[in-house]
Amino acid sequence: MLYSYKIESRAIMIKSRIKSFQYAFQGMADLFRTQPNARIHLLLAGLAILLGWIFSLAPLEWCFIALAMALVFAAEAFNTALEYLTDLASPGYDELAGKAKDAAAAGVLFSAIGAAAIGLILFLPRFWQLLAG
Repeated sequence: MLYSYKIESRAIMIKSRIKSFQYAFQGMADLFRTQPNARIHLLLAGLAILLGWIFSLAPLEWCFIALAMALVFAAEAFNTALEYLTDLASPGYDELAGKAKDAAAAGVLFSAIGAAAIGLILFLPRFWQLLAG
């Protein structure tokens, strides 16, 4: 009887984990469907991947690119979540709600500036070398 309970418990846990991934993918789909800046970041991430492939980045350089992309997308997702919650809690204009949204947007901007800096550090010398022949 105890063995049967453990199997059922594990099955419930596995189903719960699968469901949590489904919710996360729904959140990703909503992010890219509703947020123009997230789509811009996605386009730039694709460009970084293409350039990385063209310039044959080293594994450690790929790690920096992947980390930068993950941070930007995470910041964008947190910003969107905060905007949704702020709109729910304060549907009308409120100065503090606006400040909360602005601060979250600043977080996205910080991460995007960091990602751009990584891109410049990795790709600019390669472009100069390509132009110099």
